[in-house]
Amino acid sequence: MIGRNIVDCVGGTPLVRLDRLYAQHEAEVFAKLEMLNPAGSIKDRPAGYIVERGLADGTIAPGAHIIESSSGNLAIALAMVCRVKGLRFTAVVDPKISPTNLKILRCYGAGIEQVNRKDSQGGYLETRIARVQEMLAGDTSAVWINQYGNPRNWESHFHGEGDEIARALEQPADVLVLGVSTSGTVLGIARRLRRAWPELKVVAVDAVGSVLFGAKPGPRELPGIGASRVPELLCLDDIDEVEHVDDYDAALGCRRLLEHEGIFAGGSSGAVVVAIDRLLARATRPAAHPLRIVTLLPDRGERYLDSVYDDGWLARIAAARAAQTQPETSSLSTSLLEEVH
Repeated sequence: MIGRNIVDCVGGTPLVRLDRLYAQHEAEVFAKLEMLNPAGSIKDRPAGYIVERGLADGTIAPGAHIIESSSGNLAIALAMVCRVKGLRFTAVVDPKISPTNLKILRCYGAGIEQVNRKDSQGGYLETRIARVQEMLAGDTSAVWINQYGNPRNWESHFHGEGDEIARALEQPADVLVLGVSTSGTVLGIARRLRRAWPELKVVAVDAVGSVLFGAKPGPRELPGIGASRVPELLCLDDIDEVEHVDDYDAALGCRRLLEHEGIFAGGSSGAVVVAIDRLLARATRPAAHPLRIVTLLPDRGERYLDSVYDDGWLARIAAARAAQTQPETSSLSTSLLEEVH
């Protein structure tokens, strides 16, 4: 393939079997390496899809000012896409943005609007969205991508990696395990895969401290998983079970993934590794019919050198966890494991 530009190169990421990581289990685990997208994450897909379709149907005018509330991967992906498409881009961020992400955004020439006041949930999402609304009111050329409520978010994953997974796997998967934040990824992929495999079970992996599935808000540091506000896109009908993973366990999952598979991935990938560990520990499955699990590894580890892969950060998170009570896994339906063994 020869792309006309870097945005044309989004997608087509490979699937890899995680046989070393889960060697002790009777299971086949397939991970799609979304970290290999051009700007380094799965968010390249909605960024390219939403902007290109907006330009095509006129909802985004040539030379428009694109605005989004994001301190991480979507902001970086939009900065790349807007650079190619000749659009101005501003990321509305908060103090938790990593120094690495901030530097990347500035290299792309993105504008930065930082909020510092926490919202009613103790996070910054509501405050960031309020700032977006202020910017929209003061700039007639501004367009809000709105990853939390834009159906083109989940559509990008339906037509993107969801379709790619369905075409790549010769046999149906039993379980889809995905980290959740805006919920666009899990909805799009689940809807596409269930078109091919109606019996597929979907496990959403949420962060401890996230309010997505009714848990109490709490402190959390890793981006890309969980939220302090329930997004408009979230549809519980598409999800069978929820697994909560805290920052410390997610970091250990990342380190295990690197140790066993040589895959240098970001924080939400570690959370998925932990959720699959728990799922397999509870599962009973005949050796002749191993459980088939598919997941995504959304972004690269380089953006987490000052958190997940920093021993001082990990020690601080461990100390904070020791003072808290670990919440139990929440289930949205009958036990997944009762239905797949």
